[in-house]
Amino acid sequence: MKLATLNDGSRDGQLAVVSRDLKTAHIADGIAPSLQAALDDWAFIAPQLAALYDELNAGRTRRPFDFDPARCMAPLPRAYQWADGSAYLNHVELVRKARGAEMPASFWDDPLMYQGGSDDFLGPTDDIVLAHEEWGIDFEAEVAVITGDVKTGATPDEAHGQIRLLMLANDVSLRNLIPPELAKGFGFLQSKPATSFSPVAVTPDELGDAWRGGKVHLPLRSTWNERLVGQPDAGVDMVFNFPQLIAHLCKTRNVRAGSIVGSGTVSNKDASKGYSCIAEQRCQETIEFGQPVTQFMRFGDMIRIEMLDEKEKSVFGAIEQKVARLEP
Repeated sequence: MKLATLNDGSRDGQLAVVSRDLKTAHIADGIAPSLQAALDDWAFIAPQLAALYDELNAGRTRRPFDFDPARCMAPLPRAYQWADGSAYLNHVELVRKARGAEMPASFWDDPLMYQGGSDDFLGPTDDIVLAHEEWGIDFEAEVAVITGDVKTGATPDEAHGQIRLLMLANDVSLRNLIPPELAKGFGFLQSKPATSFSPVAVTPDELGDAWRGGKVHLPLRSTWNERLVGQPDAGVDMVFNFPQLIAHLCKTRNVRAGSIVGSGTVSNKDASKGYSCIAEQRCQETIEFGQPVTQFMRFGDMIRIEMLDEKEKSVFGAIEQKVARLEP
């Protein structure tokens, strides 16, 4: 099934079920007031939502309405946790190679992961509002999962069974703020503003054969100012799958229902597939030409992130955002 959160003026929004073709929706707050409430009692709530989803797709609901992504908040407008991995090591290799650094052998066995801000997410069409272009504004196209409860020390197989929903993410990065923050030895903070997510979150069964091995085997398209800049396959070159990322996260602590785990920037070794963040393109240029050529995003720029299935139908709807200046 496909679920969305509509902006009704509240912090957590209004839960809705969305048709498979993303054309119609139906309010589901009679079943659960919010997506988090549904996740908290998933075994009881999910079958009721699935029944409504079937009715909506069959055209048998009483009060369907046209689905508009512009009305959507993030599926989880705020979450208990947002932990973002870096599962595509081609991306990590390029970044390190561009600055003349070797890839530590441990990176192939021990996933990279950081904990981002989860109290305030952006909806799929919300502006990316920032004060300065000089911060080095970059998009990062990713896949993310929402979990159920996962106990401390869970194995990847156990974690796999707690993957409730999948969605797309734009993990915005401020590249020029990252080096001084990392130099402090304490990780990202100001260099990672609010993350945005796709209009809908979908259950793994919606992906059919594209969901296998704990990965999504579909291209992830990034269109910057109406120009396609990347469409790498999210199932290719993903060194750590989602169950492994979740198991890494819960090595020493519980992971609670409503936690979000990201894949990191989707990246393929095949450079013809383009890029899912500007930094990767700039690293490639540095390796080839000695310095980057492509500039970071400017105020007024647009980014669109979307995943199409084998029939060229949108799975999650599109993240479509403009970079805007923060007014005093």
